[in-house]
Amino acid sequence: MIGVEHVVAAGWPVALMVAAIGMRDRLRKARRRTALNAALHELRRPLHALALKHEGARRNGAAGNGGPGELELAVFALDDLDREINGVAPPLRLRPLPARPWVESSLGRWRAAAGRAGSPVALRWEAGQASVLADPNRLAQALDNLIVNAIEHGGPPIRVRGAVRGEWLRITVADGGSASTAGRASRGPGRLRALARRWATRGRRGNGLRAVARIAGEHGGRFIVTRGPRGTVAALELPLASMPAMAAVAA
Repeated sequence: MIGVEHVVAAGWPVALMVAAIGMRDRLRKARRRTALNAALHELRRPLHALALKHEGARRNGAAGNGGPGELELAVFALDDLDREINGVAPPLRLRPLPARPWVESSLGRWRAAAGRAGSPVALRWEAGQASVLADPNRLAQALDNLIVNAIEHGGPPIRVRGAVRGEWLRITVADGGSASTAGRASRGPGRLRALARRWATRGRRGNGLRAVARIAGEHGGRFIVTRGPRGTVAALELPLASMPAMAAVAA
């Protein structure tokens, strides 16, 4: 008969092995975090220098139309990556923002890409001077993701609309249908290539819309996506700046 002391003694090598594996994994993660922080440091320095030059040009009237510029958004995204690597929660800096300049700023960043993709973008603004209480960079991220998603995964025409619905500012981005719909229905090598592309990019798609949904939630808003045979309509709804829901988020 095996005594209890033998069972406990026999278990020690297993416990030591598990502890050693755990320590090895922690060391590996620590080394990876150190390497990532070093890479971030090297990237941040020239990017910040470029952003400062760009900001100087904007202040002198050479660029800018109300929203953050491309370099500012790149620096902001880099800071987000830094916080993610090091486990720091990102801040949310809310202030009243006139919505139309931010929408037009985002459209200005992506009109050339939309034109090259054969999907020109049209804006219909029915929200007047409506403002929302928002983090400027987060709002720009959400709008950019909405427009880029329509360009990359939809088809022409792309229509952006802003309207006030009760206590909400509703910004919709609608496309004319996915360019891959025909490819899914077709047969032969073209369909196989399309399937291979979708398989190769699995896990990397959908991040933009998930970011929009997260940002909407952070601002006390909503994000709704409706897909149909005639295209996709993505609607970002944010409470107007004067509404109680926004005051609660700001608090």
